[in-house]
Amino acid sequence: MTDVQTAIAAERTDLVAVLRNLSADDWNRTTLCEGWRVRELVAHIVMPYRYSTPRVLKEMLKSRGNFNRMADRRARADAAELTPTELTDTLEANIHHQWKPPGGGYEGALSHDVIHGLDLTVALGINRHVPLDRLRIVLAGANPKHLKYFGVDLTGLQLQATDLDWTLGAGEVVEDTAENLLLRISGRRLPA
Repeated sequence: MTDVQTAIAAERTDLVAVLRNLSADDWNRTTLCEGWRVRELVAHIVMPYRYSTPRVLKEMLKSRGNFNRMADRRARADAAELTPTELTDTLEANIHHQWKPPGGGYEGALSHDVIHGLDLTVALGINRHVPLDRLRIVLAGANPKHLKYFGVDLTGLQLQATDLDWTLGAGEVVEDTAENLLLRISGRRLPA
């Protein structure tokens, strides 16, 4: 587990560096997360460090048990309340936080950080690539449950990474970088 926790801390450290270099205008640009600008995305990323379990449960009740509705509502409210500096400082203060998503373990925490980091950097055209050792951990967790959560159907397709030894599915081969394939299985649409 130490390797995964080290990867999480490294990913968060890298993301803090990216955020520190964004302009004020960048914080209002759209990301690959539909309907979210950078500020809503980062507010979502830091939500686990700001919300206690009872608060999450209370917010879930307000959203009639729908996590996506709750996450969207809170990301928008928190992004309106907190400055970019406050959001970035929160992430930096929690680089070694032990948060794990329910049922996801530390691998799920790493996936959360890697995917959302890509949501930001790819959308903004920032030349930053996730190290392959981190991508390998995240892609190892890809399974039918993951695909279903993101509404992705790979029937008749086999995804094959060109930059590491990883495949998923069976059928017609679709080759791309591990980053792009991760975004694809996470239901993201890549910019043209």
